[in-house]
Order: sequence, then C-alpha cells, then structure tokens
Amino acid sequence: MSKAFHSIGFTETWPFDLQWLPQPAYLVGGAVRDALLGRKAEYLDLDFVLFEQAIHTAQNIAKYYKAGFVLLDAERQIARVVFPDATVDFAQAEANSLHQDLQRRDFTLNAIAYNPFTQELIDPHNGQTDIEKRLIRMISPENLRDDPLRLLRGYRQAAQLGCQLEPQTQSTIRQLAPALSQVAVERIQTELGYLLNCPQGAVWIKQAWEDGLLSGFFPHACQQFHQLLKINPAVADLDRESPELTSLITHPLRETLKTSLLALAKLTCLLTPDPVVAEIELTQLKYSKVELKSAIALIKGLSALQETPPSQMSLRQQYFLFQDVGTLFPALAVLAIANGVSSASLSPLVARFLNPDDPVAYPRALVTGNELMKALNLSPSPKIGQLLMKIQLAQVEGQIFTPSQALQWAAQSLEQGE
Repeated sequence: MSKAFHSIGFTETWPFDLQWLPQPAYLVGGAVRDALLGRKAEYLDLDFVLFEQAIHTAQNIAKYYKAGFVLLDAERQIARVVFPDATVDFAQAEANSLHQDLQRRDFTLNAIAYNPFTQELIDPHNGQTDIEKRLIRMISPENLRDDPLRLLRGYRQAAQLGCQLEPQTQSTIRQLAPALSQVAVERIQTELGYLLNCPQGAVWIKQAWEDGLLSGFFPHACQQFHQLLKINPAVADLDRESPELTSLITHPLRETLKTSLLALAKLTCLLTPDPVVAEIELTQLKYSKVELKSAIALIKGLSALQETPPSQMSLRQQYFLFQDVGTLFPALAVLAIANGVSSASLSPLVARFLNPDDPVAYPRALVTGNELMKALNLSPSPKIGQLLMKIQLAQVEGQIFTPSQALQWAAQSLEQGE
C-alpha cells in the first residue's frame, strides 16, 4: 500500500540535505508516526532504511557536517550520526526488502515508511488507520516475543501518544508478560522513566502493573495506586497555593539525570513504604545512588509528615525534615498532598523552603569546628561535631543569634556536662 504524503513537508527540519541520501531511501518508525500525528519534537530522532551503502552514507554525512559518527552494528550495516539537535540512524534493509523491514517492527503505527524523494507513504499494515483510531496494534505476537521490552513500550507509547491498546494486542501482552524478565533491567528502567515523566503515565503504569509487566518489580504497588493517581491533581492543588514551588517540580534531580522531582514522587508511590524493602526494589532496577537516596528520603519525609502534622511540628522537627529532604521538598509536598495532607497545612513549610534566609530551612553555621576548638581549647574529637549540632539546634530554636553567643552557649554546655 502506497499513498502520497503531501500533508507535511518536514524534510526542511532535518539536519542534513536530502541530496546526501542514495535513492531509494526511506524514513521509518517514530518520526513518520509523529509527523502523521502532528507531533513536533525539539530533538529529532530519525531512522532511515537504505538498500545500499548505509554506513558509507552515514560516514559522509558525519564528515561533511562535522557531526559525531557511531558504528552501531557492522555486520547488519547500522550506523548513527549525532547532531546537536538530532540523532540519525542508517540501516541496510535486510534482504533488500523494505516490506520485510516493516514486517519486523512492533506496532502498526511504527511500521510506516516515507520516501522523501517521492513523498510517498508505504503502509503495508494499515498503520495510518490505527493512528486515526489512536490504537496501538501489534504486527504479530512473534515480534513482541523477539524483544519483550516491546511489551512495556506499548504502554509507554499509549501514554505519550494518547492512544489505547487494541484488545487482542493487550491480551497477547498479558500472556507474554513473564518474558519481560529476560530483558536487561536498565532497559526496563528507561521505559519506566518515560512513563513516570509523562503526564498521562500514571494510568498506564497502573495498567501495566495489572497486566503483569511491573508487578514483579513493585509487588506492593497495588496498595499505593490511589496515591499515584493523585499526584497530578496534587500538583494542581499545590500550584494554586504556591506556583513558585510547583515551578520547581519538573527540575531534574541532577543535571546528569533525566528523573525529575515529579517523576521521583511518582516512583515513590510504587515502592514499599518500608525504606529497607524499597531500597531493595530500587537496587533491583539498578537506579543510581542519587535516585535511590532521594526516594528513600521522600519515604522517610512522608512518614514524618504523616506522623506529626506540619502545624504541630516543633522547630527542631522542621529543621531535621529540611536537612533530610533538602532540594527534594517540592516532591515531598506533592507526595504529602496526594496522601491526604492539605496544601494549606503545608504553607508554613513551603514559605520556609522558598525563603533562602529562613533559619530553619537554611541555617547558617555561626561557628566552625576550628573556631570552637580554638576558643574553648578543645582537641579534635566526636564531641566537636556534637557541639556544632547542639549550637545549630539552639540557633534554630531562637536561643542564640551570633558567633559570640554560640561560643558562650557551647562553653556553658560543656560546664554543665551536657
């Protein structure tokens, strides 16, 4: 099946000129699907199928445009060119057959090819019809079985594209769900990350769990789904009270991580509330130390807020809460609201967090350990750290305000044997 593709002239967004492609050449996969859906991406991900010189073509383009070149598979003739705003893969068609290449793909909406020279669409599996119906339909059970990660990817694409799973496809995924255990957990974590960062991801995470794809990783998540589904409404609730705080919720944990604070809050909803067990679950999926420590901090912070309502927290309790969660506080606030803590009751804590001069959320050391040892003639020992902590707490509780008061307070504390 071939149709003219006049509705989108999107080749001008490509990072290289069309003349560099041998004829025939076909754009396949997600870029074609997204163009048909009218979706635009800031970062392009293009996949081409060529009948000859795939690696040579990639090398020439990379050399001319001074882009990165990566040989992905010499035997199968697959190479990648990396531009600042795009990644372009070139693959040699197996058996010189475009239809055979499309037949090997996961879902019909991803099995459409576009010839940029003729502006024709090659759609042997009626993917355009499924795009119009917003359906994720498998090409064959065998294709899903060949790469079980495709099972989870179907739910991710349903969330990202606003689609539904075709009933027979969903039934097949349920049957094949145990095969996901054969996939490297790093790949599973990546797909889960897309779902956690997607606004519509929570519903599909729940569905994937119920269909047996995630239940092995998060055995107790069924008890927490009501919290997960309330995360987005909690953000909206908090935004009415403090848009300044919610503006931080999409920030990544670290510049080197794709996990946002909001995604972390959602991930926490899937974990067993016991920090020890939760750490095992996160380790099983090979989350980074930063992500692991952050999720555990949220679990403990939520427990503290549930144990003592914010309005009843002492200054000392507030201090330790901020020390434990730090920059994770926006995620904790959202998580707390999703678990029934009112946004109004969180207001005092929110105000402290947003005020960089707040003495409870951001206490400044009045004295250093060296200053303490010099002034009080003390030798290095664990007692120095203990004194510094006591000084910090006395400052938080408004007992001392200046370095001289801190030293005097420390001297008195030592005299009294505290």
